[in-house]
Amino acid sequence: MLQKNNLENISDKELLEKFKLDQDSQWLGILLQRYTLLLLGVCMKYLRNEEAAKDAVQQVFLKAIIALPKTNVDFLKSWLYTIARNHCLMQLRDKTKWVTISTEVNIHDNSYFESENSNKENTYAVLEKALNELNHPQKACVSLFYLEKKSYQEIVAVTGFSLLQVKSYIQNGKRNLKTLVMNKLQQL
Repeated sequence: MLQKNNLENISDKELLEKFKLDQDSQWLGILLQRYTLLLLGVCMKYLRNEEAAKDAVQQVFLKAIIALPKTNVDFLKSWLYTIARNHCLMQLRDKTKWVTISTEVNIHDNSYFESENSNKENTYAVLEKALNELNHPQKACVSLFYLEKKSYQEIVAVTGFSLLQVKSYIQNGKRNLKTLVMNKLQQL
């Protein structure tokens, strides 16, 4: 068993090489332990919930344990950060929003629910019109990403655009969509 002082002097790259050489999970444990606080901080930044962040760190560790034996990683810290960030962004993207109903609303009074449904239908109609006003590449990329939950790579495969183009179309399309929707809602 190595002493703690010796472990601090071993670089991430050396620990990775030792892990790949003898498949001893001790080396991987030392590596992941070094970055636990960094990953927790990253996950807290995105998720803003301690329990969710702790769960996310565990998921990142699982992904790392599965991927590291077959992946060539030069900069472990950056690689882990990217995995954590992407994991959190996917969680935020997939999170469904729950609508809370005021306790003052009389459940037998259907007018409240009818007006809520009417507002939602109006908003969806405005959103659909605004989406149709985007240029074709932005509309395609935004629809695939947000409505069909496709990844960047899947969108590249479907559309034939480069990865940079897809990211740009999504970012600009989202911004343009927001502007169009806000203008249309103000006109109502």
